[in-house]
Amino acid sequence: MSKLTSDYLDRNSVGQNLQNMSSLNDGFDNCDNLHPDKTDDDEPSLVQDTNSQYKAMPANTMWSSQIPPANTNIPLSSPSPVQNGEESKPQIAKVGQSKIDYLKQWSISTYKCTRQILSEKLGKGTRTIDIELEAQIEQLRETQRKYIYILRLVRALSSHFYHVVQTQQSLGEVFSDLAHKSPELQEEFLYNAETQRNLCKNGETLLGALHFFISSLSTLCNKTMDDTLLTIRQYENSRLEYDAYRTDLEELMQTAKSDSTSSKLEEARRNFSIYKEKYEKLRSDVCVKMKFLDENKVKVMHKQLLLLHNSVSAYFSGNQTMLETTLKQFNIKLKNPNSGELSWLEQ
Repeated sequence: MSKLTSDYLDRNSVGQNLQNMSSLNDGFDNCDNLHPDKTDDDEPSLVQDTNSQYKAMPANTMWSSQIPPANTNIPLSSPSPVQNGEESKPQIAKVGQSKIDYLKQWSISTYKCTRQILSEKLGKGTRTIDIELEAQIEQLRETQRKYIYILRLVRALSSHFYHVVQTQQSLGEVFSDLAHKSPELQEEFLYNAETQRNLCKNGETLLGALHFFISSLSTLCNKTMDDTLLTIRQYENSRLEYDAYRTDLEELMQTAKSDSTSSKLEEARRNFSIYKEKYEKLRSDVCVKMKFLDENKVKVMHKQLLLLHNSVSAYFSGNQTMLETTLKQFNIKLKNPNSGELSWLEQ
């Protein structure tokens, strides 16, 4: 009985296996139907073993999808981090050391100059004075202050006179309009309108002369003189440094000599010679610049004062010809307020 039962079970298992195989083959047939353009020769059968699959593939494409291509841009030898650190350390140390040395030198110089200023103000220290040069510098500063005051006054005159010219222009327009509306006073209105138009025209000419005077005087005060005064300030700073290191050298020379004092004395002499050379160079530059400034100032002011005198005299005397001649003499071109860019029709 047991033997029959086992035979029956074996037959059922075999039948089940055959049924599974048939369903598997049906699935393969369905896959082939999804891709009718593919044949059995195009790709190996799934029933084949693993070794037959590898044999069917070309040898050069077996591992192509697994191993990436070699990169030829990789350098054969790259510097290690240790080498980079060894190369950058001296540069960083050099930059840091230079900054430290600069800060140290600046601190020492600032301390010495501050001490020199305090000693001069308290009357305990001595200072180097060039009496003739100091007088010229003070005179230059006083001249600049006065020229700036003249510049301020002429600007105020130009501003007020501009409003006068605008008022004359408006008055002339009103007179001209009333001349057409009042026949009984037409002649008088036209006469006054013409007078105001002439005054307005001459006023614009005088304004051009005033603007030229203001521009030239402003350049002289705010650029030429300022450049010389900047060199003077540098000269005064160098004088202070020179006196500070001179005082330091004199104090070291009065102390008792020793090994440490000798090295400090040698360094003080070296610094003193450096700042002395700087002081003398800037002093020479100041003298040269002040000489050229004086010559330029005389030339510019001679021309501008002559322009101001002739233009103002010609305007208030009513001499229009002389006023126009003065502007031509100084090559001053007026901008016509009524003239603008030509329209495309006029072009």
